[in-house]
Amino acid sequence: MKKLFSLFFLLPLLGLLSYYPSPNESLPIGSGLPKSDVLVKDVSGKQISLRQAKGANGLLVMFTCNTCPYVIRNQGRTKDVCAYAGDRKIGVVLLNANEGDRSDGNSFQQMQAYAKSQGYGWYYALDGKSILADAFGASRTPECYLFDKSGKLVYHGAIDDSPGDANQVKRHHLQIAIDETTAGKEVTVKETRSVGCSISRE
Repeated sequence: MKKLFSLFFLLPLLGLLSYYPSPNESLPIGSGLPKSDVLVKDVSGKQISLRQAKGANGLLVMFTCNTCPYVIRNQGRTKDVCAYAGDRKIGVVLLNANEGDRSDGNSFQQMQAYAKSQGYGWYYALDGKSILADAFGASRTPECYLFDKSGKLVYHGAIDDSPGDANQVKRHHLQIAIDETTAGKEVTVKETRSVGCSISRE
């Protein structure tokens, strides 16, 4: 009887950890890192996986691109929060999933040039066929997913509460989530609305 009870208890948990959403349905909070061993090509030319990129205190995955006005408008904040995460032993991977726009600003060569111009000190990788974007259910650029040291999703959404104007920011959602998870606390605001450009899938 105890074995049967344990099985019923574990089935929902296993289902959550292996759950992959549809492109229109985002990864639920509490999920494990999806497709963590899929290799993607970083601008350095190196093949990396999310599992390899994860730091001692977790992983920040951000879907982004070269051309979205919201990405460009948030570029200073993106660099600040990525450096902030890295300083706290959280791995950082920026992913460009714009498969429908590779010939118009988001080619691998243009990604390399963009990363160099921005002085990126973290991974910026091409998400071929939007495989990881589909696994995450990502729909926007920029869109952030923060995983804790155990690989559990603890925050999903925007960098802060004013994507359109840095001067109007009242709450730095992602930075606060980083502080809370690295302190071993529960993240207080787990989900916020991402505002940006739609990911251009094939």
